[in-house]
Amino acid sequence: MSEYGDMRPEDLWIKIRNGEITGQTSGMANGYAQANLVILPEKYAGDFEEFARKNPKPCPLLEVIHGSKFVKDMGEGANILTDIPKYRIFENGVLTKEVTDATPYWQEDFVVFLIGCSFSFEEALMEAHIDIRHISMGCNVPMFKTTTMCEPAGIFKGELVVSMRPMTAQNAMIADAITGRFPNVHGAPINIGHPEKLGIKDVLKPDYGDPVSFKPGEIPVFWACGVTPQAVIEHAKLPLVITHAPGCMFITNKLNSEINDFLESKKINNSIMRSEHHDFL
Repeated sequence: MSEYGDMRPEDLWIKIRNGEITGQTSGMANGYAQANLVILPEKYAGDFEEFARKNPKPCPLLEVIHGSKFVKDMGEGANILTDIPKYRIFENGVLTKEVTDATPYWQEDFVVFLIGCSFSFEEALMEAHIDIRHISMGCNVPMFKTTTMCEPAGIFKGELVVSMRPMTAQNAMIADAITGRFPNVHGAPINIGHPEKLGIKDVLKPDYGDPVSFKPGEIPVFWACGVTPQAVIEHAKLPLVITHAPGCMFITNKLNSEINDFLESKKINNSIMRSEHHDFL
């Protein structure tokens, strides 16, 4: 992963598009935010957007794209169907395929949702000299289904999924303060040191990703995870949905240090536009 740490997102898109990168993206394009992906038909998009609004910790929306496979705000010039290393195809709620090019599954009525990813705050944790175990081990972050239910919206309901990073109790407090500054990429942890409260029986047996080692004195720290929509999609049983494969993210060309201000500015501009439209009517 480190060999891609200093690369620009635009250069990584090309490598991914050409099939040179097909694995997880943690540690790539240092400084740039990464995003989870959900693509589904327009008729279900309103419910999904409401689900994201009700569940901002696991589903912080970065961008919504109607009827186009080309990214705008989060990476102009990127093709969302080819520029992620690996995709999952769900049919009637069942995972049927993992592919490196989702182009054959595109439909004109599709809506693309890009959702904040915890990979985006890992750089800040490492700058604080906190070991991010899955990066130092060269594997995917461990992710777990929980017994905590998300707030339902329309046809969308299901369990919260969390990502986990082992660290000392002292570092967990530092990580809590650091990641709390990143509300658009899952924010602060939802649980520190108590997996049983999430219904997690064994922190060495993740539902997604890879197991990681614990050092003496370390505890598990859990963040809301953007894989949550995949669990929700299984319940909703939509005819066709495209998502990223866990750990294989879209690398945006927005800096982690700038993304929060960018999104807040966008919310203000959208609010002004709606107000002006209302005044015109």
